[in-house]
Amino acid sequence: MGEANGIQVAEVVAQQLESLLEAGNYDGAKLLLGPVQEVDAAEAIGSLPRTLQALAFRLLPKDEAIEVYEYLDASVQQTLLERLRSGEVLELVEEMSPDDRVRLFDELPAKVVRRLLAELSPAERRVTAQLLGYEAETAGRLMTTEFVDLKEFHSAAQALAIVRRRARDTETIYSLYVTDGSRHLTGILSLRDLVTADPEARIGDLMTRDVVSVGTDTDQEEVARAIQRYDFLAVPVVDREQRLVGIVTVDDVIDVIEQEATRDLYAAGAVQAGDEDDYFQSNLFTVARRRVVWLLVLLVANSGTSAVIASQELVLKQVVVLAAFIPLLIGTGGNVGAQSSTVVIRGLSTQRIQAMGAWRAIWRESVAGALLGLLMVLAVVPWAAYVAGSWLVAMAAGLSLVAITTLAATAGAALPLLFDRLGLDPALMSAPFIATATDVAGVFIYLQTASWLLQRAAPG
Repeated sequence: MGEANGIQVAEVVAQQLESLLEAGNYDGAKLLLGPVQEVDAAEAIGSLPRTLQALAFRLLPKDEAIEVYEYLDASVQQTLLERLRSGEVLELVEEMSPDDRVRLFDELPAKVVRRLLAELSPAERRVTAQLLGYEAETAGRLMTTEFVDLKEFHSAAQALAIVRRRARDTETIYSLYVTDGSRHLTGILSLRDLVTADPEARIGDLMTRDVVSVGTDTDQEEVARAIQRYDFLAVPVVDREQRLVGIVTVDDVIDVIEQEATRDLYAAGAVQAGDEDDYFQSNLFTVARRRVVWLLVLLVANSGTSAVIASQELVLKQVVVLAAFIPLLIGTGGNVGAQSSTVVIRGLSTQRIQAMGAWRAIWRESVAGALLGLLMVLAVVPWAAYVAGSWLVAMAAGLSLVAITTLAATAGAALPLLFDRLGLDPALMSAPFIATATDVAGVFIYLQTASWLLQRAAPG
């Protein structure tokens, strides 16, 4: 409900803001933006025509402008960089948090990144270069270096003074990390425990030494799972020598979850994801190019169905009505395969399949497919007998239906698991691909079953 209200607020603000800016009422626009939350202001500015975005952004107070900028879509951020003066751009990039700055740089041309890096202050340039040095989609690339670290010999009173001094420049202060003289991570302490502790108590006596951390090369999905599993607001990131180098916060993980979910959904729909974030802003030729790759693959695969039908020409000529039930059978098989692949891909994402075991998951879906086929036979066989006027055709449709649903469910479960075992994205074994493969196998099973029954029923 809160999210829906936020979207409505942003829409109303965007409409009013556009009217005020077009009328030249800049004081009114500034007053309008004043009480608006940063995320809603970003949404409103992003909805404006490009010619007005920079104008609206300049009306924001300096401190608020930095936060609003970090909420903007990458395409809007780039537009503002092009339209703002070089001094404004440098000040904006300098004040951004390191992780948000790196995310912006990932979207910019290399030439622009080099220029901006050269103009940053030495401290910010060093931090940014460090994060850019890590592999994409890893904890090192995702983390921020803005955190509070304490020493075991600090008293609670000293630690509180450090937190107060560094709070403004830190991403989060609710989790405090303890390091030794070589920056090795030795413990963790919550702000609540620090505030309620005796002022003279040592941090070494208050902290928890059993710390969950991730490495700089840990995949971003694994980082997201760790934060979700332990209900963290942030997770510490250590290098190979177990030195604390940064933290990944829950707001960054939410972005990762959205990105990965978008990628999986595109793959499951046989769409080449590309740059997911700007898909709906891409031109139609780019959209078509992204979709045509898998469609061409599926087109070639579907030619197998035509080849199977052509090879069974004699059977179809003998009993023409057999052709009437091909769409029903292959459609059912495709739907069952899509259901199984969706269930398994989701189970892999949530780690449920790993807990259950791959073979058990495949067996479970195979049995489910067989049961689905048997249930549908109760409706299909009488209907097929009525339409075709032949119990022989009805029997062929019924037996084929059970075989096809069982095969489709097995393939829908096994193929994503095989991709996962090979280290590939299971979502690449998309529902359309599985449905196409099931179509070919389904037509073959159906016509072979009909041929066998006809031979058995033939006199002598």
